[in-house]
Amino acid sequence: MLRALLLLPAVLPAVLSAVLSAVLLAGCVSVRVDPVAVSAAWPQMRGPSAQGVAAATNLPLTWSETQHIAWKTPIPGDGWSSPVVGTDAVYLTSALDGGRSLHAYRIDLASGTVTWDVEVFTNTVVPEKHARNTHASPTPVVRGDRLYVHFGSMGTACLAIADGKTLWSNRDLKVDHEVGAGGSPVLYRDTLLLTCDGIDAQYGVALDANTGTLLWRSDRSATERLAKVSASLRKSFGTPLVLSIDGRDQAITIGSERLYAHDPRTGSELWHVDFTGFSNASMPVSDGRMLVFNTAFASSQLWGVRLGGASGDATASHVTWKTKFSSLSQPSLILFDTRVYAVNDSGILVCLDVATGKEVYKERLGSDFAASPILAGDRLYFFDARGSAKVVQAGADFRVLATNTLDAGCMASPAVVGNALIVRTKTHLYRIE
Repeated sequence: MLRALLLLPAVLPAVLSAVLSAVLLAGCVSVRVDPVAVSAAWPQMRGPSAQGVAAATNLPLTWSETQHIAWKTPIPGDGWSSPVVGTDAVYLTSALDGGRSLHAYRIDLASGTVTWDVEVFTNTVVPEKHARNTHASPTPVVRGDRLYVHFGSMGTACLAIADGKTLWSNRDLKVDHEVGAGGSPVLYRDTLLLTCDGIDAQYGVALDANTGTLLWRSDRSATERLAKVSASLRKSFGTPLVLSIDGRDQAITIGSERLYAHDPRTGSELWHVDFTGFSNASMPVSDGRMLVFNTAFASSQLWGVRLGGASGDATASHVTWKTKFSSLSQPSLILFDTRVYAVNDSGILVCLDVATGKEVYKERLGSDFAASPILAGDRLYFFDARGSAKVVQAGADFRVLATNTLDAGCMASPAVVGNALIVRTKTHLYRIE
């Protein structure tokens, strides 16, 4: 695609339009869409709306290593962080030397050339991680002339997008992730929201986006529930989703045993929902009436929560449906029209009615999924960890439109800019269009 098509004035209105059309602005609930936060094409985990909705209407249906590949760039090291896209560049992170050297990259959007590669942090002692995780799994955030990168307990930093120079860094957020970090940072106004849910401590924080200094820390309130489970069952990998509910912004975060709604300006807890589960890495979705999330390990259910009017313990008053769905912990959900779509780690795709949780269909999609899907128009894009990607028609009937293959699989979730897919596999970054 010509670079001119990627200029912000052309992209931003379409992005905002897609976000608003994808979300039913019902009653007093809406998704928080900050024009500053969406000044990039795909600025954060799951895009402008943080719900995997793309503005594109003409993404490619088919591709392969020899078809519809604009460029393919090798990425050194290991990293499951998803790519984010600014006005003319893609950004991601990676871990080299077994996590001792943590890097950030800027890749030219037009050519795929790496324009800078900077070492953000070095470590003499590297924390433990799961074999399926990396030391660079949290997705960065880009806004204006700054890139915010996060490596869990190993540090958070703000970089200048011009040259990768570190503007500030913070390595004070200590927590034992046990299996490595997973939750991604979220920009809210001039604050960076982060979750720190480990086996030793569980809390959320906000850093000043301009300086990296701590603005607030909110310890998790589920103290009694967490005390009843072993330390390994206290960890979680939530990424906040900011919604406007009852006329105020609320940051929704999933921790072990509890879903939290906080005031993102102060960290004060507004309401919560209790469940049985831990190690949740997927993000919830909302249509303006309902919030849908999964409870991950131990129970593995999809829950529908009615939004608006909640306070304190809202479990009994606001949870309207629960549906058993085993083996779902990593991929996030997609909500479109009146249905929610979820693919579990083992490759089963379920489609539910968002209002009732009633199953519309359940079908085998593949065998190994970690990446979150995206929605573009009426098509759903699912990338698995073994190199296959399926395009599925959104709707009441299960219909696979295409099956595509790349040399390596995806642990990272794709990004979208214009009518191009930006896909990170285990070895390379692709621009597909």
